[in-house]
Amino acid sequence: MPLETPARIVRELAQRGYNAEREAVTLLAGADDSAAALDAAVEAAPDDALRLTADHARTAVERVATAATDGPSPTPTDTADQHPSVSTPSSPSNSGNQAKNAPLETKGNAAETQAVGADSDTTAEAVDRAIDIAGDITGRSTGTGEYGDFVSVFRDRYEKLSGKLRGRVNHRPASAVADMTGGSDVAMIGLVNDVRSSANGHWIVELEDTTGTFPCLVTKDRDIAGLVDELLLDECIAIEGTLSDDAGIVFVDSLHFPDVPRTYKPSTADRHVQAALISDVHVGSQEFMADAWHRFADWLHTDEAEAVEYLLIAGDMVEGVGVYPDQDEELDIVDIYDQYDRFSEYLKEVPGDLDIVMIPGNHDAVRLAEPQPGFDEELRDIMSAHDPRIVGNPATVTVEGVSILMYHGVSLDEVIAELPEDKASYDDPHHAMYHLLKKRHVAPKYGGHMRLAPEEEDYLVIEDVPDVFHTGHVHKLGYGKYHNVLSVNSGCWQAQTAFQKSVNIDPDAGFAPIVDLDTLDLTVRKFA
Repeated sequence: MPLETPARIVRELAQRGYNAEREAVTLLAGADDSAAALDAAVEAAPDDALRLTADHARTAVERVATAATDGPSPTPTDTADQHPSVSTPSSPSNSGNQAKNAPLETKGNAAETQAVGADSDTTAEAVDRAIDIAGDITGRSTGTGEYGDFVSVFRDRYEKLSGKLRGRVNHRPASAVADMTGGSDVAMIGLVNDVRSSANGHWIVELEDTTGTFPCLVTKDRDIAGLVDELLLDECIAIEGTLSDDAGIVFVDSLHFPDVPRTYKPSTADRHVQAALISDVHVGSQEFMADAWHRFADWLHTDEAEAVEYLLIAGDMVEGVGVYPDQDEELDIVDIYDQYDRFSEYLKEVPGDLDIVMIPGNHDAVRLAEPQPGFDEELRDIMSAHDPRIVGNPATVTVEGVSILMYHGVSLDEVIAELPEDKASYDDPHHAMYHLLKKRHVAPKYGGHMRLAPEEEDYLVIEDVPDVFHTGHVHKLGYGKYHNVLSVNSGCWQAQTAFQKSVNIDPDAGFAPIVDLDTLDLTVRKFA
């Protein structure tokens, strides 16, 4: 298999016991015959060298080019047994095993285990940078839009989320609660079917499970009354309380969300390595900030950014066409395929050895209903620079043992609109993200801004707690930790458009949050 991409060259060098300077990788990747250039560079390196320099690579590229000009080279000795292809490694990568083998929702620190290859002559920089993807809908969509599909997805949502609550309450189904006598202690788990206020200012929350519905009363004088403000329709909660004397309603004493355990311990990388988290590039818009992007790409080539090995883009690569009224008046590029072609050119500016992962957003040329599949083959071919991993929205990406939930974030509009301003706002988008973690679902409310694609299962449930939660969409920068989960909304690369001004959106543009995967510390770089 040709070694046409920097990422594959890095992995092949790791197989052979070498790491390389970033410039060396770029030179080898740009060679007409990158496989031959890599072989020549390894052969030219001193016996005691563990690091290929740019000079080694340059000499090798020139030697291969000269040999190609002078005529065919002798058939090389078969080295397949000595150096197995990166596409068929002799043993599977151990990257991410710590996270998979750790106890559910209390994952340990990956740094507490021995680093992959730590007992060999290779350095940490030469570790095979495997990327694991989970929860990707791409190629797995089966929904037809019929009524039965909606029943299936909400039933799956209930089963998954109720399972996270059953250990906390002595749950009884709605049909069983209806048969209990007045004054009985009751616990029930259900999806929120309705929330309304009574004439006396109390709250009636109607819960629905697979057996039926039942009303629950939260009185305004209870401490938990404030939690009712946080409820969204279709989310899953548990309540405990007492049946009224006529057994027609439950007086609620406590209310529980699936939530992230307060004791959650995130995994971290076993070496110093960083990931850049960005979103909402919006190439094709007249307001796309090309100069800021150039500065960002240039910075990635500096020694200061040497530890940045991953670039994770959370949707809206381009501005799109027909996304909002009169958008055509704000376009610099009017053809959607030309927009992606230009985005690919901008992507080529970043270092060739970055591992890139991209998910789509609501401006991208995929279906609007979530979960969104990754881009089709035609768009993948256009955006082939640096061989990015293109997956669906949402998806969980595990790099260096750190799980990163990537979600574009359309549901943040719904959360911010429904919750009180002191609990969720555009100025602090990470607070809205906290509520999604608390509800263990990236888009709990069906309807409104949220378009749901009914599938056999609910891909929007946050089944496993991520170490990092990365969103975009709202064009605002915000970050913080919720129960030790680093939550980042990464802003955008588009200045304020006329439409945004009309709806009072003042974007945070030209920012690149950089997360240390070994500590989960965050540094925000500004390039605008």
